[in-house]
Amino acid sequence: MYALVEIGGLQFRLEEGEKIKVPKLEAAPQDTIEIDKVMLLSGEKGVVVGRPYVEGAKVKATVTDVGKDPKVIVFKFKRRTKYRRKRGHRQDFTQLAIDKIVWP
Repeated sequence: MYALVEIGGLQFRLEEGEKIKVPKLEAAPQDTIEIDKVMLLSGEKGVVVGRPYVEGAKVKATVTDVGKDPKVIVFKFKRRTKYRRKRGHRQDFTQLAIDKIVWP
């Protein structure tokens, strides 16, 4: 059984017992959250497609970690003009453990 959900403007395919990294959410570790933007459900009962979301469907998850990804270096360069820019970026993330997918 799996669900297709929208979190932070991105779409994720989730299964029970799975751990995923999503963009930063306002939640502390060990918090339980419910994701109600479920776009598709698939399982033994068949496939349910939402327009745009499936009403009554939810995904329950637990926040396991909050942190930052490794640094990504952004280097811009133009030859023969003495133009160089070096910037670093670390993306914030929230790691979720998927507990249960609730059908409508």
